[in-house]
This record gives sequence, structure tokens and C-alpha cells, in this order.
Amino acid sequence: MNLDIERLRADTPGVADVLHFNNAGCALPVSAVTEAMVEYLRLEARIGGYEAQESMREAAERPYSSLARLLNAAPDEIAVLENATRAWDMAFYAVRLQPGDRILTTRTEYCSNYIAFLQRARRDRIEIDVAPADANGDVDLDAFERLIGPRTRLIAITHVATSGGLVNPAAAIGAIARRAGIPYLLDACQSVGQIAIDVEAVGCDMLSGTARKFLRGPRGIGFLYVRRSMLDSLEPPFLDDHAANWISDDTFEVRGDARRFETPECSVAARIGFGVALDYALALPFPEAEQRIRMLADRLRARLRGLPATDVHDLGSHRCGIVTFSNAGVPAERMKAALARRRMNVTVSAAEATRLDLVPRGIDRMVRASVHYYNTVDEVDRFAEAVAVITQPERITA
Repeated sequence: MNLDIERLRADTPGVADVLHFNNAGCALPVSAVTEAMVEYLRLEARIGGYEAQESMREAAERPYSSLARLLNAAPDEIAVLENATRAWDMAFYAVRLQPGDRILTTRTEYCSNYIAFLQRARRDRIEIDVAPADANGDVDLDAFERLIGPRTRLIAITHVATSGGLVNPAAAIGAIARRAGIPYLLDACQSVGQIAIDVEAVGCDMLSGTARKFLRGPRGIGFLYVRRSMLDSLEPPFLDDHAANWISDDTFEVRGDARRFETPECSVAARIGFGVALDYALALPFPEAEQRIRMLADRLRARLRGLPATDVHDLGSHRCGIVTFSNAGVPAERMKAALARRRMNVTVSAAEATRLDLVPRGIDRMVRASVHYYNTVDEVDRFAEAVAVITQPERITA
């Protein structure tokens, strides 16, 4: 089975209105996702919220089985939460850490996660170890393993950096974690949906992700995978009547599956839409989709490198669909605005998002363009041509 690009674009109404290169922020949804959500919301309006949820219970439960298939996990190892940050937080803050314990991470760790590290360093007096990168920007795996000591209690990395196309070697780090017997938390927010992930092959014990990026689902949905053997050692940072059962006046029991990390209230419409998006992704020939994303990104990098005074900032020996660049004459925010006037969507990445990576490289702001399988070669070429026009000297000084 090959990717049918015409069908994929026909299923994506937004491609008629915009050239969308902001898939690492929020991808254009499949029409079936939007239709399922709207249909459910209309049902709620007709019969009531709880009644609609009960009548659509099977559709609302769909993400658990579909995510399990996608990740090679079991449904009881999956939790669905309101966003990827909360999913990651629930896993991280459930890990028991004592003063003197150490966390091992990389230089491309996302700011939200690193702030959580710093909070626990301040509050719990733990230590943070950051593995260096090699000349290509890849994490130095030998140095990474040498940093593991008797007080290392958690390995936590971001699979794909928000600040560029670099893909960290998640499976190689998983092998290191298994050899050392250390729990391994993987932030897969930017990778699930554009890179195949098998949690058994990767070797992670916990994995967080989102619906809205490369899975093309709705906003307001995140998910968490927790290996069944880890569950009993992870008590969520807070509990409620969904996460635990009140079994006597003074006792409670935390539920035995990954849903202990959830809360009872959620957007049922978003869950239903997410289930549709997941099933759409599962029906695709994923190796071809992944290859197409890389091909489009590589073409975009090559076109941008050919432009005067334009630098492509992506590092790493293995790259993905995220392309970051800057131009000496056009600040990133102005570039974004100029592209938006041409109905071309990008975003701006700031040094604060990955300080340990961007600040040493002297990068304050850069444009982030992220492609998906439904984008085309023609869109890549039109985008590069637009950047070339925007960066012409006479336009810069005008």
C-alpha cells in the first residue's frame, strides 16, 4: 500500500486555504475528526452531557485501544489527559526522589520539563546531570552512560527537540536505562505520528504525547503510557475518585491501571475526535508516511540553504520533519508575519524553549517550519521562493 496524497489532501480541508508548515505546533485535522466532534457536541446539546457520554461510551473509549496498537502497549497501560504537559507531569512527579538523587537528561530537553527538574532540585534537593552532545549535535552516548551513578534514579529525555529536526536515539538510551535498571521517561510530544514508536523496542517505562501535532487530533488531549510493571511504584501526585476508590472511612485504594493518572472530567468530544484521528493514522502505511515527512523536510532544508544570508539550524545525524532557520536581515517574527500574509503558516522558536541547546549556539529566535505527509513538493518550493522574496535586500530595507 502506498500513500495516496490526493486522498490525504482531500481529507484535509485546510490545505485549500493555507500552506501549513506548523505541524509541530498543531497539524491540520482530518475532516472526519472535526465532523465526529461537532456531531457529538450537537448530541450533548440535544440530550445532555452525561447522557451523550453514556450513549457514545464506545467511541470515547477508542483512544485506549488505538494508542495501545500504535505504541505496541496494552490498553491498561494508557492514560488520556488534558494535554501532553500534564501527562508528562503526572509521570515525573510520581517518581519518588530523595535528597541527593540524580536525574539524567540531554541538552535538548524541553523548557517545561526542565523547569520541573529545577523545581524538584529546589524542593527535594535532587541533582540534574546533562549529557553533552558530540560534534553533530547528537547526544554523546558514551558520556551519557558514564554519567550514570549509584544515585541516578531517573533518565528523562525529549525524543525530538522542539528547537530543530534532531531526533535523539531513544532506543539506544533505552538500552542504557535497562542495563542500569533505571526508570526511563520519554517525552514523545513531537515524535508520535511522524516517527514509528514501539515502546518495547524503545525500552521506555513512561511515554507522554499529544493529539494535536503529528497525530492530527484535536487540541486539549494528551496521553501517557506507563509500563505495567512500573505502576505500583508510581503514586500520582494527587488523587480523586477516578484515580482511587474510597473503600472505608479512613482508607482508599489507588486503581491498578494507568488511568490512576487521569481526572474524571474531560472533553468527551475531544476524546472521540482523537479516536478518529488515531484510527486514521493506524490505517496509513506508516513507513511511507515517515519517509515522506523526512523527504519533504530534507528538500526544504536544501532549498533554504541555497538562499543568501539564510542559516538552517537543525543538528543531528537523524532528522525529522522540523526545520529551523533564520535570515541575517529579517528577524524571525517579521519573517513569520510576512509568510502569514502569503497564507503560509510557521512559528517562531525562542531560546527559552531549549536554553541548553540554543543559548550556547548564540541563537535567540528562529523560524520553525514543520512539514507533514499531506504537504507537497510544490508547497516546499513555493515556501522557499516566498522566503527568497521576503529576504531580498531591497525588501528588507524598504
